[in-house]
Amino acid sequence: MADRALVLTWGAVVRGREERALDNFNEVVGLYGRMQQEGRIEQFDVTLLAPNARIQGMMELQGTAEQMAAVKNDPEFRQLVTEATLIVDDLAITDAYVNEGIAAQMEMYRDAVSKVPQAT
Repeated sequence: MADRALVLTWGAVVRGREERALDNFNEVVGLYGRMQQEGRIEQFDVTLLAPNARIQGMMELQGTAEQMAAVKNDPEFRQLVTEATLIVDDLAITDAYVNEGIAAQMEMYRDAVSKVPQAT
């Protein structure tokens, strides 16, 4: 079961690159679909946000730590991310924890909290 995720977020499309942004988006979704069919990731979700001044959308890939590491090192993934950096502003890729991975992170946080004096 997936305990890790990669969360990709992006801002506005660079003006004049809208058509290439659509192509890149479709290529990325196609890659993630193939990765899921091949068992290289467990699942992925795409979210497009209502127009705002910061984040325009996000994609979340879920799998094991090993699967997420393999995704980040996949040549096609790296190529599409490199292209995306020239097409959209504020592209970010963040490691995340999901499902059972959350419990381990909360335990680590709980341990850290116990070492810090609490204000009352």
